[in-house]
Amino acid sequence: MSAPRATTAPTVVAVTPSSPAARAGLRVGDDLVRLNGRAPRDVIEYHLLADEPELDLLVRRAGVGEPFVTAVRKGAGEPLGVEVSSAVFDRVRTCDNHCAFCFIHQLPKGMRRSLSLKDDDYRLSFLYGNFTTLTRFTEMDLERVVTERLSPLFVSLHATDPATRAGLLRNRRGATSLRWLSALLAAGIEVHGQIVVCPGQNDGAVLEDTLAGVLDAYPGLATVACVPLGVSRFSTEAALRPHTAAEAAAVCDAVHEWQGIFLGALGRRMVYCADEYYLLAGRPFPPAAEYDGFPQHENGLGMARAFEAAFGGDERAALGVRPGFFAAVDGAPAAGYRAPRLPGRRPAPRAGADAPVAVLTGEYGAAVLGPLVASLGRPEVRIVPVANRFFGGNIGVAGLLTGTDLAAVLADEPEGHRYLLPDACLSEGRFLDDTTLDDLPRPVEVVPTDGRSLRRALEGAPSGAPRVPVTLGGSR
Repeated sequence: MSAPRATTAPTVVAVTPSSPAARAGLRVGDDLVRLNGRAPRDVIEYHLLADEPELDLLVRRAGVGEPFVTAVRKGAGEPLGVEVSSAVFDRVRTCDNHCAFCFIHQLPKGMRRSLSLKDDDYRLSFLYGNFTTLTRFTEMDLERVVTERLSPLFVSLHATDPATRAGLLRNRRGATSLRWLSALLAAGIEVHGQIVVCPGQNDGAVLEDTLAGVLDAYPGLATVACVPLGVSRFSTEAALRPHTAAEAAAVCDAVHEWQGIFLGALGRRMVYCADEYYLLAGRPFPPAAEYDGFPQHENGLGMARAFEAAFGGDERAALGVRPGFFAAVDGAPAAGYRAPRLPGRRPAPRAGADAPVAVLTGEYGAAVLGPLVASLGRPEVRIVPVANRFFGGNIGVAGLLTGTDLAAVLADEPEGHRYLLPDACLSEGRFLDDTTLDDLPRPVEVVPTDGRSLRRALEGAPSGAPRVPVTLGGSR
């Protein structure tokens, strides 16, 4: 058994007025060293401890010599009223795989350091929907997940054949780590799977074998997503290449055939194609009903159909994520695609009421939005596709647009128009290349990336819809 990992105390970043924490005198900047004698490892454990009606907090405060104890008394179910600085207080469990298709390995130098963190931590899978390969999962992790019911989790499969999976992950533990998936499913933990399909490696017969392996060994999986790899111009892997249209069509055909098999055997479709495959193959998207409630909407499955439905007025499709998805972890600090898109309230620049409107989006998004905007019959509204020259390759999703590419396109666009930008390409007001809205040569209106918000923006009303952390066409 490994020794316990050292933890750093969670730091208070906000205190709710009149809350138990405020009444106890907690301040922003305080470190919560222990709660009832225990040092929490992560925000999950922190919330379990903070839920107690009687709390003795060991607090470390700048300018005060030794940590001191503060007693907190609160009503049953009353929140402590504290927001903490991070989700994990011990060290994030990093990934020890060396997948050729890993997008982090395809980033250029000079990007924000946070973008280079390659995690394989089941806690971040539970908290934020990150995919884990389970190659660093342990017996102690299994016990905790089952005991605390940390569900759902998200697992990267890529292949079910042990040797093939080990080769794709470039990690010998890839051959055996799916035993943890069996144990999780046997314990009733909801798990969603993902297969990043790489041409010539795990497509074709290997993909067929993988889906057969899912039916045989892991029928308890909630869903399985087939997503195409993204290849940037910075990739150094000679064997990596984007799918051809024929290969994309073959993946669509295989998935549709296996949906029928799963329906017959399990009563549900189980496996779905990402939207990119239909765009690459030049095929229409399946009907919205065939996505069974969009369970992997944020992974690009059925995103276009959900966007279309919300654009047409279906309020239920505005989010495309099953209700209560993050209900158990709403106290987790915003991070990744759940981070605020804009810091604070930034007034949206507005052109005149009669100004022409241009919707900025990625190339995949333009293919989806074009027909929707055309259906409005408003010639003053146009789509402006922005090619991703920063990353290059086959990167065409809105969520990976950079300020550099947007600035180049906007420099050639006329002044005085309304420019709408999906918020999915921003995190705390910054693009992936560390530029900001102030670096753009034209003022833009940032609109939540969902069909309802875009429709409201085109109608001239404030979007008002909650942020939806998605990109047209999906991103991973």
